[in-house]
Amino acid sequence: MSTLTVRNLDDDLKQRLRLEAARHGHSMEEEVRRILRRALSEPAPEQGLGSRIRDRFAAYDGQELELPERRDPPRPADLEP
Repeated sequence: MSTLTVRNLDDDLKQRLRLEAARHGHSMEEEVRRILRRALSEPAPEQGLGSRIRDRFAAYDGQELELPERRDPPRPADLEP
């Protein structure tokens, strides 16, 4: 078995973890183990984010959008703070 140390844990998050562990009737360590086990047991997506976005909008492929007519001439960006 390995040991994992989590530093800089927000106090509010730690308190919520403590309450969840108490609600389930086990230690904070066991609560963290169960959370990690549950989170990592879900199957990873078969595709990356870009592929999933492309698939979601595939029905719109090749569709032309009507763009409003430009009224102002193009101007360079103002990069001064």
